[in-house]
Amino acid sequence: MGRNRVNRHYICVNCGRQFIDSYEKQGYPEDIKKECLEMYVNGSGFRAIERVKKVHHTTVINWVKKLGNTLPNAPSHDEIPEITQIDELETFVGKKK
Repeated sequence: MGRNRVNRHYICVNCGRQFIDSYEKQGYPEDIKKECLEMYVNGSGFRAIERVKKVHHTTVINWVKKLGNTLPNAPSHDEIPEITQIDELETFVGKKK
């Protein structure tokens, strides 16, 4: 699944003979990776993604970390607005007796 054929050409240092070493590049296709990342962004957990897409959860975690490293840093404190809107969040503020 998701393997690309790669050929490497070599020359022997001792005899000068040329040979080709071929192997199949391992990995998942970009569309599977994209689907897993979209599932994560939409709220699916790593193990849920693993069950649905059959991709190990640590692989998905590594993809999320790698993508996260490409994002810009969080805004500085003075760039954060004082007023914001929060959807679908209920909270209770009070004292317990």
